Amino acid sequence: MKTIIRTENAPAAIGPYNQAAEYNGLIFTAGQIPLDPETGKLVETSFGDRVYQVMNNLKAILEEAGSDFSKVIKTTIYVTDLGNYAELNKIYGEFFPGENAPARAAIQVAGLPLGTDVEIEMIAHK
Repeated sequence: MKTIIRTENAPAAIGPYNQAAEYNGLIFTAGQIPLDPETGKLVETSFGDRVYQVMNNLKAILEEAGSDFSKVIKTTIYVTDLGNYAELNKIYGEFFPGENAPARAAIQVAGLPLGTDVEIEMIAHK
């Protein structure tokens, strides 16, 4: 049975989807962009600040689902400029230190929702 995951600590969905869904102990997050859940506005200061906001949004969703970053199996990262790859890796590595990093894909795309430059989705277990 599918269970919908929602939290006030991450941005509300901006379309016909949910923040995450759980099925048989697996948690599938929607792609998160750098929206501040308190203001509903995009973080516009720096690429690094946007990556931190996305990761914090994902952390809140995983926690609501009874999971955390140590239980992430796979991530998919979408960016509009792979020139930011080194900075992305540095910040991402802060959330996944050591040998426990999940499988991952990083893909450059032409555009992302609301004109942002980074979106990340995850699959985790409980």
